[in-house]
Formats: sequence, structure tokens, C-alpha cells
Amino acid sequence: MSTPYLEFLHAELAPALMDGLWTSVLVIVPSAALGAAIGILAGVLRVYGHPALRRVVNGYVSLFRGTPLVVQVFFWYFALPYIRFGDFSIVLDPIGAAVLSFGLCSGAYQSEYIRGGLLSIKRGQIRAALALGMTTRQAVLSIVLPQAFRRALPGCGNEIIYLIKYSSLASIITVNELTGTATTIAKNTWRNIEVFCTVGVYYLVLVSVAAWLLRRAEDALSVPGFERPSN
Repeated sequence: MSTPYLEFLHAELAPALMDGLWTSVLVIVPSAALGAAIGILAGVLRVYGHPALRRVVNGYVSLFRGTPLVVQVFFWYFALPYIRFGDFSIVLDPIGAAVLSFGLCSGAYQSEYIRGGLLSIKRGQIRAALALGMTTRQAVLSIVLPQAFRRALPGCGNEIIYLIKYSSLASIITVNELTGTATTIAKNTWRNIEVFCTVGVYYLVLVSVAAWLLRRAEDALSVPGFERPSN
């Protein structure tokens, strides 16, 4: 006879999932930071970069938006070590491969939100800044980008929510995050319903906390009467 769920949760499931949760955080946080940095840089280059550089960045975005994330994860972990640069090759550990995969993919999507935000700002603001003696780079970084980022934040935040959920793909390259840990426990105990319903609650809590933090960030960065009507 199997042990009651609460006893199973307290004695075995919850401690293991907490370890998996911290591993998930170690994957999600740097992936989100990398994705945001790449997204901002790629978005700016796609709007204001040199035409040749724009084509390169557009190619990156098309590649990472157009191929399945699972294929990207497999490439960085399994295929990259076989690409040799003379006597040198790059071998990533599972967490490093997962962070790189998620960060590059997330950055491609976030660049679209940043690009849209930049294009929504009237060009007259740059001309006015140039008339005041600012360079184009100063005008973009100091005037246009902050406004564009505020407008793009809801979309970028939504991408971070997606990142939390598809971080579960790290389990396919042996990362024992939430999903990987839950799968191991389910295989060992055959208590699939309890295990996967519980891990679903963990993800729901993660997403809810992230959504709350993102709303707070939006409120902190908003300008009353500018992006949206004030209450």
C-alpha cells in the first residue's frame, strides 16, 4: 500500500523538488538576463545599425525564431563539441548549454519587442536632440531607448514568462531542474499524477511571482499620462 500523499510530499517529493527549484532558478535567471541584453542590443542594431550589420542581426533573429528550441538545446550540448577549431573544441556543461540556448532564443524574440518600441518613437525626437548638440548614439541611448523599453516591457515580460516554462527543456540534457527531478521521482515511485500535479503548482507559483515582479517593474518605470492613462 502506498503512503498517503501528504506524507509522500513531506518526506520525499517536496525536498527533491526544492533542489530542482533552485536548479531551475540557476537556469532561468541568467537566461533571462542574457536574453534581455541580447534583445536590447539586437533591437537597437536592427533599427539604427549599419545595413550590413542589420542583415547579420536579422539573420540571427530568423535562425533562432525559425528553429525549434529543442533542436537548439541539442546543438549546443551534443553537437558543439564536435565542431573543432584546429585542436580546440568547445564543450559546455548541461547548465551552461541550457542558459546559452534559452538566452539566445529569448533574445531573438525580445529584439522584436524592442524593435517595435523603437519604431514607435517619432523620429522628430532624434532630430531635436541632434539640434541640441547630441550625437545620434547619445540621442538613441538617452532619449529613444528608455521610452522604447518602457513600451516593450510588457512584451519582454511575457517572453520571460515563456522562458520560465520552457526552461523545463533543460531536463533533456540531464539538468535536474524541476521537470527533470519530477520525472525521476515519477519513474521511481509510479506516482505520476501526484508528482506532475505538484510540479505544475511549482511552475504556477514561479510564473505568478515573475508576473507580479514584472507588473511592479512596469509601474515603477511608467510615466503617468504617457504610455497609458493615469488612474
